[in-house]
Amino acid sequence: MSEALTPKKNAINHGVILGLMLALSTTIMYAFDTELFTKWWVGILSLLLVIVMGIISTAKSKGILGGFMSFKEAFSSYFITCAVGLAISTLVGILIFTIVDPDLAQYLNERSMELTQEYMVKFGAPQAEIDKAMAELATKDNFSIVNQAKSYASLLIFHAVIGLLIGLIFKKKDPAAID
Repeated sequence: MSEALTPKKNAINHGVILGLMLALSTTIMYAFDTELFTKWWVGILSLLLVIVMGIISTAKSKGILGGFMSFKEAFSSYFITCAVGLAISTLVGILIFTIVDPDLAQYLNERSMELTQEYMVKFGAPQAEIDKAMAELATKDNFSIVNQAKSYASLLIFHAVIGLLIGLIFKKKDPAAID
C-alpha cells in the first residue's frame, strides 16, 4: 500500500522533475549547440521554468491540503521544489564542465569575456572600465565547482525571496481551524 502524498513529498517530486528538465536542457545544449550557454534568453527561460514549477508544486500542495495552506507550507513547497531542482541541475553542470568537458568551460569563459567586451563597447563604457572588467573576468572561472556552488547559493537566495511572495499569494487560512 502506498503512502499518502504530503506537501513535502509533492515538493520533492516536483523538484526532481524540475531538476531532470534542467539537466535535459543542459545536456541537449551540450550535445547540439554549446553557443546556447552564452545566450541571455536561455537563462531567462530557465529562470521562468524554475518559478513556474515552484508555483505548480505550491498549487498542488494546496490541493493536497484541501485548499487551505499556511504561509510556511506554501513557502516550503515552493522553496523545496526549487532547491531540489537546482541542486540536480548544478550537479549536472559540475559533471559536464569539470569532469566531462573542462575545455568547454574554458571556451565559454573566453566567449563570455568577448560578449561582455562587445556589450560594454556598444553601451559606450570608457576603455579604462572595459580593461578593468576584462582583467577581472580573465581571473574568474564561472564553471569551477566553487563558482557553480556559489551560483546555486545565489539562486536559492533569489528563490527564497520569490518563495516569500508565493507564500503570501497561496496562503489561505481554514476558517474551521481553531487559533
